[in-house]
Amino acid sequence: MEEGSPPKPSASLWDRVLNWKRLAFEEYKRKPASHWILLGLSTGAMLVAFPASSLLSRVYYSNGGTSKWIISWVAVAGWPLTALILLPMYIFWGTSPTPLNTKLTLCYIVLGFLSAADNLMYAYAYAYLPASTAALIATSSLIFSALFGRLIVKNKLNAAMINAIVVITAGIIIIALDSDSDRYGNVSQNQYVMGFIWDVMGSALHGLIFALSELVFVKLLGKRSFHVVLEQQVMVSFLAFVFTTIGTVISKDFQGMASEAKSFEGGEAAYILVLIWGAITFQLGVLGGTAVLYLASTVLAGVLNAVRVPITSIAAVILLHDPMSGFKILSLVITFWGFSTYIYGNSFKAAS
Repeated sequence: MEEGSPPKPSASLWDRVLNWKRLAFEEYKRKPASHWILLGLSTGAMLVAFPASSLLSRVYYSNGGTSKWIISWVAVAGWPLTALILLPMYIFWGTSPTPLNTKLTLCYIVLGFLSAADNLMYAYAYAYLPASTAALIATSSLIFSALFGRLIVKNKLNAAMINAIVVITAGIIIIALDSDSDRYGNVSQNQYVMGFIWDVMGSALHGLIFALSELVFVKLLGKRSFHVVLEQQVMVSFLAFVFTTIGTVISKDFQGMASEAKSFEGGEAAYILVLIWGAITFQLGVLGGTAVLYLASTVLAGVLNAVRVPITSIAAVILLHDPMSGFKILSLVITFWGFSTYIYGNSFKAAS
């Protein structure tokens, strides 16, 4: 640059938007139509199935269900759906199952046990918290994913992530301070506090599971083809199903299902439908999230996670008549803003 010449102006927000639009169009042309159809279906699964699963968990408790083990068992009972998608890959696409060695098997066992514990913690949360509140608090998993990713996988923490951590934490604190207007009449203050704690602990464990899963790919698998991602999901879900089934048998909660169904509001048919659809929607949400991560990026998965939080909250207010105070609305806005700053920072970094 010649001496005395004015500095080159930085790119404006509009220039960045045009650049993203150009990159998106180029990406669209590089992929076949089948890719975008599958991505659209996966996106729909995340935005519909996950909120539906959360609402069904709350419906179970609000209509007379009491077992935490049953709801955590339902969360993994749909694992054969993922296995059914793997079979055609082996049969028709010529792919081979990833060989299991001692280290990989032990990793899957640990992840399965942690996943079972995670589902149980979330079951306690939904037993005592409104679905909208539980969904908002669960966004703290982004914080723990970042922290555990930094400690375990050595991922970098950028400014956008640090900002998101601070903002989302502020949103959760606002929810905690507004417990009186957010609590159901049949839930005591101690139960609400325990539900809050279990939700945060479940989010922390979810973040740990995410970091450990990434470590397994980096250290043991070394590749991220779609069938390998699905294999890990099947194995972890199956082992979580085994651990949860053992816990449900020991607690004798399977034996109590018959009496629980009889006293369930809406009758036995409604009880069975809530559990069946709970299992299906949770697994469809997991499948959708897995496909989005593979077909697109973690940034798009973050966008969809940000969008499904207000979807869950608004649906809970409309369908389940969840309390929605001004503080909760503020927390929702702050949480969405935290996600947005994280997405903006990371997407700009990827595009630059």
